[in-house]
Amino acid sequence: MTVPESDSTDRPEQEVVKEPAAHTEIQWLLLKLGVDMGFGVWVARNDRSRSFNGHRFSELPALKSSLPLQFDDATNRTIELIDVLWLDRNAIVAAFEIESTTSIYSGLLRMADLVAMQPNLNIPLFLVAPEERREKVFAEVNRPTFSRLDPRLAEICRYISFDALRERLAQVKDFVRYLKPDFLEDLSEACELDQE
Repeated sequence: MTVPESDSTDRPEQEVVKEPAAHTEIQWLLLKLGVDMGFGVWVARNDRSRSFNGHRFSELPALKSSLPLQFDDATNRTIELIDVLWLDRNAIVAAFEIESTTSIYSGLLRMADLVAMQPNLNIPLFLVAPEERREKVFAEVNRPTFSRLDPRLAEICRYISFDALRERLAQVKDFVRYLKPDFLEDLSEACELDQE
């Protein structure tokens, strides 16, 4: 089984220009939230040199240098490119793909590859995107390609808007260390469309 490597050169030029500010901010917020909640964190291998507001991702005290060894090489190659992971010892607690560019396929494909290679994996998967991209995220995650997975990608992925994340973090900043990952359930919404 082969999982293609991420290639930043195949992005349209407007995506390369548009992505860094919002993507990096949200990635930092999720990393910092995970650390503040007491988790180890993983940032995508190709994003480790990024920084936000003078804070280098690589300097986070709980940033892991390697992933848990419970998966095969193909799965690990997929997981190491997911934007943000929260880790509790050797267990992945949550996975986040941030979609701020025109095409949302790279993150969806990583999530789909993970589900296809590890169908019994029970990890909350979150797609984090601007509110104006919500409909696009829902339409894409419900495509027939992703609906043929077992479980279907739309069944296990949840959506969080950038604004909802920012607002909730402002509300919980004084007691964030007491939060548990399931608080994301209230913050997020199911990606599955009603089949009427």
